[in-house]
Amino acid sequence: MLSVNSIYLPLHHGKAPYWLLGRMKKLAKPIVSLIIEEFGEREFFERISNPVFFQSLSNVLGFDWNSSGSTTVLTGVLKSVLNTPDFDIRVAGGKGKEGLKTPEHIVKFADELGIGSRAEELIETSRLAAKVDNVTLQDGYDVYHHALIFSPKYCVVIQQGMNSYTRLARRYHWKPCHIGVEEPHSGIVAVRKESNVMDLSARESRENRETVLDVVRDGNFRRDYSRLLSVVRYREGFTVPRRIDWEAIEKAYNLQPERFEELLLVRGVGKGAMRALALIADVIYNAKYSTQDPAKYCFAVGGKDGVPFPVDRQSYDEIIDFMRDAVKQAELGRFDKVEALKRLQRFYNLKWK
Repeated sequence: MLSVNSIYLPLHHGKAPYWLLGRMKKLAKPIVSLIIEEFGEREFFERISNPVFFQSLSNVLGFDWNSSGSTTVLTGVLKSVLNTPDFDIRVAGGKGKEGLKTPEHIVKFADELGIGSRAEELIETSRLAAKVDNVTLQDGYDVYHHALIFSPKYCVVIQQGMNSYTRLARRYHWKPCHIGVEEPHSGIVAVRKESNVMDLSARESRENRETVLDVVRDGNFRRDYSRLLSVVRYREGFTVPRRIDWEAIEKAYNLQPERFEELLLVRGVGKGAMRALALIADVIYNAKYSTQDPAKYCFAVGGKDGVPFPVDRQSYDEIIDFMRDAVKQAELGRFDKVEALKRLQRFYNLKWK
């Protein structure tokens, strides 16, 4: 996998014009076809799970390098291209209400691909990814765009969250075919690292996750919650949720989950309940969790404060060369091919200014 960094994603209003969408679809199909034909389906999933490649593909197709709309628009373009008889790959989900229809999409597309027996497994993967980036990783961003791209052999999740206070977005790319909570991301595209983060998906949080399971299975969570409130009263820097869905915790207790993923998938176990349980494990039982923002990668030319983030030049050049070759070899008209190469060159020049 190529190493990747993060990018400034301010939220923009408006929609991509129809004339641009039409050309993006026309350009995307031969590029995607070429990747699959020349390098194989696995390579397509590896590439699309790479935030730098995803952004580069969006730029080649005509989007601004730092536009947050590139996530939803490129996902929509991929849906139009892939959700056809020409490919054995499907894109489920989308933005807002479309994201909520992901299970419905999965069932339909799994049947089309002849893998209907795997629909429930894929739905669980989709639900788990949404829960991880909303509940296990609490970074101040709420997921509002969720897409599962899958084939009979592979799958990958791409999500985007929004911070309603700063009006900034970040995009979460999952490793292909990753199932589980611990360090699932191939990269997180963000403008900056956040300081107030609870990351239970980190390897360093493994003991905390195990302790959370013990707390739930022991059934003494109300007692432990009262103890937590008493202790943090005398400490600074701890914010304990006051609204807990105790019915969900009771449901989890009755389930007696053996794995953290089982607890996470219990309906009603949301941000508040998980933060309370993680704090109990930390403060009462001394099982620490990671407070480091996992959005540690960056390929923006500059941050909000004007200080450039580090750029992985080797990875950048490798992807640009790959995209240039793909555009040259794709079955495009001369005008479309020249325009795509010009956009790629502008992007290349921009990143080193």
